[in-house]
Amino acid sequence: MSSVLSYESLVHAVAGAVGSMTAMTVFFPLDTARLRLQGVVNVLLTTPLWVVNTRLKLQGAKFRNEDIVPTNYSGIIDAFHQIIRDEGILALWNGTFPSLLLVFNPAIQFMFYEGLKRQLLKKRTKLSSLDVFLIGAIAKAVATTVTYPMQTVQSILRFGRHRLNPENRTLGSLRNILYLLHQRVRRFGIAGLYKGLEAKLLQTVLTAALMFLVYEKLMAATFMVMGLKSTRKH
Repeated sequence: MSSVLSYESLVHAVAGAVGSMTAMTVFFPLDTARLRLQGVVNVLLTTPLWVVNTRLKLQGAKFRNEDIVPTNYSGIIDAFHQIIRDEGILALWNGTFPSLLLVFNPAIQFMFYEGLKRQLLKKRTKLSSLDVFLIGAIAKAVATTVTYPMQTVQSILRFGRHRLNPENRTLGSLRNILYLLHQRVRRFGIAGLYKGLEAKLLQTVLTAALMFLVYEKLMAATFMVMGLKSTRKH
């Protein structure tokens, strides 16, 4: 036991920690790229499930929009079968383009979070738990509001039962995304792009604020246990 807790072991441990931190810092951009690619792969793999899930949820709903075609699925397997039979297999990836754009939602969230935190730290030496909670909530609210129109289009495309221009029936195309945005604004005004935003904010903002609070507390506790001084004050 004495050999394990010796000064030499401590030196090796510190050297290993410093080496690991250095390597992580140098290669962190690659890790960020890896996470972005994982997000893209995740979108491509799960979009068919989300398409079917959305259609099953909305089945039987009454729509005032005459451009929407009603559906009649008996279950998940039947939904897959009918979509592939009537619309082609690519219809299972309706909404992929907006989903790929929404991968940047966390990037916007963290950008605003770090920016707000830096501004507050210019005026005070330490952030309280309430400060962290509030700027986390604001950052998520901004990210959600900025990307919400694309989430609206994503839901429309996943449902997919629109009588669009027969010459351009690819629902996931940029042309039809712009078409849907234009139609929604023309019919409901700019506010039409943000229908349901209140519920979405209530769902995500509090969760994100709590996540940031826990993140900061865990990071501070980790630095304290390691005997290191964090370069950021919280």
